[in-house]
Amino acid sequence: MKTNGTLHLIPVGLGNAPVSAWLPSAAQEVAARLNTYIAENAKTARAFLKLVGTSRPLQEITIHTLGPKTDPQEIRKWLGEASRGGEIGLVSEAGCPAVADPGAKVAAMAHSMGIRVLPWVGPSSILLALMASGLDGQRFAFHGYAPVDASERAKRLKLWETESRKNSQTQILIETPYRNEAMFKALLQTLNGRTRLCVARSLTTDDECIRTYSIDEWKSKAPPGLNKMPTIFLFLAS
Repeated sequence: MKTNGTLHLIPVGLGNAPVSAWLPSAAQEVAARLNTYIAENAKTARAFLKLVGTSRPLQEITIHTLGPKTDPQEIRKWLGEASRGGEIGLVSEAGCPAVADPGAKVAAMAHSMGIRVLPWVGPSSILLALMASGLDGQRFAFHGYAPVDASERAKRLKLWETESRKNSQTQILIETPYRNEAMFKALLQTLNGRTRLCVARSLTTDDECIRTYSIDEWKSKAPPGLNKMPTIFLFLAS
């Protein structure tokens, strides 16, 4: 099927690692040549482009800001350049765009307009954590955030643990960085002692730490430092 133009899905780094460690040179070259981007935050996008290096001054690159209330017709308008045979980039705040990310609706609109959607290789904190966890990588579910309310959170964690045990399925979740330590404590208090928990902190950075233990084993160890550090939590019930 013939398509018009291209929407490039370009991953952004997860932290302070050099760009050569997480973005292939071919993707860097594409990112450097594009004149138009869609991003959640223009400041973050410019920092990424400054790191990659651009073929033209940053002030000459158009960056459309994607918010939770962005009108779909506005997105269609932004993609007009690609629908006429051009190229446009989509970046996330961190990691891969459109994965646990609002950029998915941009990709969906591009498909509806007959625009080629081209994903580039780069870091995904969800997949990197799963790869390193030693938990089941064949069956897994990403849930995003658990409820903030303590009682509701405990109920949800128990439900996910039941699903994990029934389906031999790794459960993956994230938390707002300043609530990481509260989430870690909730996991230790709520899950069965034999359930294995992986905590993956600050992936691809100098502060990276990935550890997997049973809940009972975690209780006998000093808690990891998680405050204000991007963290992925994964668990698998036996």
